[in-house]
Amino acid sequence: MDYVNGPGRNHLFVPGPVNIPDQVIRAMNRNNEDYRSPAIPAMTKTLLEDVKKIFKTTSGTPFLIPTTGTGAWESALTNTLSPGDRIVSFLIGQFSLLWIDQQQRLNFNVDVVESDWGQGANLDVLASKLEADTAHTIKAICIVHNETATGVTNNLATVRKLLDHYNHPALFLVDGVSSICALDFRMDEWGIDVALTGSQKALSLPTGIGIVCASPKALEATKSAKSVRVFFDWNDYLKFYKLGTYWPYTPSIHLLYGLRAALDLIFEEGLENVIARHGRLAKATRLAVEAWGLKNCTQKEEWFSDTVTAVVVPPYIDSSEIVRRAWKRYNLSLGLGLNKIAGKVFRIGHLGNLNELQLLGCLAGVEMVLKDVGYPVQLGSGVAAACAYLQNTTPLIPSRI
Repeated sequence: MDYVNGPGRNHLFVPGPVNIPDQVIRAMNRNNEDYRSPAIPAMTKTLLEDVKKIFKTTSGTPFLIPTTGTGAWESALTNTLSPGDRIVSFLIGQFSLLWIDQQQRLNFNVDVVESDWGQGANLDVLASKLEADTAHTIKAICIVHNETATGVTNNLATVRKLLDHYNHPALFLVDGVSSICALDFRMDEWGIDVALTGSQKALSLPTGIGIVCASPKALEATKSAKSVRVFFDWNDYLKFYKLGTYWPYTPSIHLLYGLRAALDLIFEEGLENVIARHGRLAKATRLAVEAWGLKNCTQKEEWFSDTVTAVVVPPYIDSSEIVRRAWKRYNLSLGLGLNKIAGKVFRIGHLGNLNELQLLGCLAGVEMVLKDVGYPVQLGSGVAAACAYLQNTTPLIPSRI
């Protein structure tokens, strides 16, 4: 028995890893098998075709790499760039900071555009840099679509418009770890060259698959990219794609079966319905925060994330105590404030295979914790605000109409 066992289910509301649907758990509950048998290549072929749908691409080439989002970052960078290449990268929170650290350690020349935590990427600065770069020394733009540390979503369509306006050939690399399959994401329409996500976020799988999708332009860039890569080398994958066996090394077989089940659930609900559900749950959460008299870390509505809400607490409260108390007393897992905002915010994740009543349970738990730590919340205020919104906006379940 787990030494931290508690009655009932853990209420998991961190912004990843997220709740795993029972159908996915059952799909992964199987013995090992030979990945060189005809079964695994046949399934892999369908997975590669279907993951393109969640990126909204017809021309991209996907790679299912047994890794985390951090490995997917490295894959995106090392397959397309050479040491010393100039990158413009936006620092807006903990995860964009970590990606920038990786870029620097891989010896790229990183031009960092920093914003206050709680703000989105400063695209006015990007416009100035692109306008001035007539020699096209900028080889890539790297941006985190959804910064989970602060609950900020960036406008990718505007980045593409700027690149097109200045006729700039820089590659467009996007971290979509906590956005793809939850927020509107259009790889082809927005001209994204490399997009990536992780299995433990909106796909609602265990951690372990870094899904990377490369445009034809990105694949062409691999021919001149001088960065050292071995485990993450796309060319090794492409050789086995041509052979029809697909895998240059042993894949995470159980996760592949889980991914098959996860995609089936998403397509059954409908990707656009999944995105709308995330928007609905996010709006309900923000209404609850407002009813509690607390503020969102995200400073403008245009940047509000539909997968995570970072809640700012008063100076006399340590937000880490909220997270500790929630777990110890109510079996509720919330996200900590990270780095610059440690102790100042707690985060409510509302992504993945999640419904309205699950969210309301979380909000009720948060209210009790706020009361525990001395914040004068009116019990039921946030839940009531969320209920009123959800009761008026939640559609019938499509499969039950």
